Parts: sequence; C-alpha cells; structure tokens
Amino acid sequence: MTFGRTNGPIKPGTLSLRGRALRLLSQREHSRAELAAKLRPHCDASDELEALLVDLEAKGWLDDKRASDSLVHRKAARFGAARIKQDLQAKGLSPDLIAGALEGLRASEVARAQVVWQKKFGRPAQAPAERAKQMRFLLTRGFNARVANRVVGGRAAGDVESERVDWSDTSLYSEDDDPA
Repeated sequence: MTFGRTNGPIKPGTLSLRGRALRLLSQREHSRAELAAKLRPHCDASDELEALLVDLEAKGWLDDKRASDSLVHRKAARFGAARIKQDLQAKGLSPDLIAGALEGLRASEVARAQVVWQKKFGRPAQAPAERAKQMRFLLTRGFNARVANRVVGGRAAGDVESERVDWSDTSLYSEDDDPA
C-alpha cells in the first residue's frame, strides 16, 4: 500500500493515471515512450494518456534528454558505449538524442574500461584462457573488441587519463562494434 495526503493508506488499484505517472517519475527519470508503455495498461483511452504526457512535458516533469543523461550518468562507470547505446534504444529515445548522449563517452572509453577491468581482475592474464575470460568480461560490459584488447593486453596501463582514442579513426570499430 502507498500513503497519500489522505488520512490513511491508499489501495494500489485506486491511483489515478496522473498519480501513477507521478509515482513512477518520483522514483527515477523515464523517457516518454517508457512512461507511456507503463501507463497504457491503466488507461481507458489513448487520448487521455497522450494529454497527460503532453501536460507532464509542459510542466518539465517528463524530459527525454534528462532521462538519457540520467541513464548515462548511472551506467557510464560500469559499462561501455555499446551497452549504454542498447539501453538508451530500449528506452525508446530518438537516434539523435542517443548520439548526443554517447558523444561524451567516447573520449573516456579506454579509461573506463581500464577501471572496470582493474576492479574485477587487478592483474594481467597469465594464461590464454584467463586472457579470453578477461576479454569476454569487457565485451559483455559493452566495450568494443579493440578497447578490450588494449586493456587486457596492458597497453592501456600507465597514465590512463592522458591516453585518448581517435574516435574518428574508423578502423577502431567494425560495423558491429560502432556505438553511435
């Protein structure tokens, strides 16, 4: 049960559509498409849902840019650009907004991969099987193969802050690895 401004608990089934939307938005940022999908089973008419979404956007309570920035902020320390791109797409955000959100991540991809790898493993692989395990770990976290190879191979060690990748170099990504 949730508590409202009344003199007691509110039964879960009695929340209005606006109440449900505000409850969801108070927990974390949502994209317009994500909030619409969560509210759709609870409304009778799509006009009512569309009017509510327009009102929430007009009041500044629903903002796709803020939702994308929030997701990037939450996940950037643990995941690579490919994984974050996938999560942003799952939220129903526009391709332009996704490209803008990923722009800042590219400069720090090697450094972030180094930190994630260091936290999990802490030392270079001694055997080929261990190296393969470390590579798979970084790849499943959304770092591309070239970045993972640099980190696991020890070429990203040292002064990670000064190490930068030229993201305009198309040889860094195969067609499948491109985060943009």
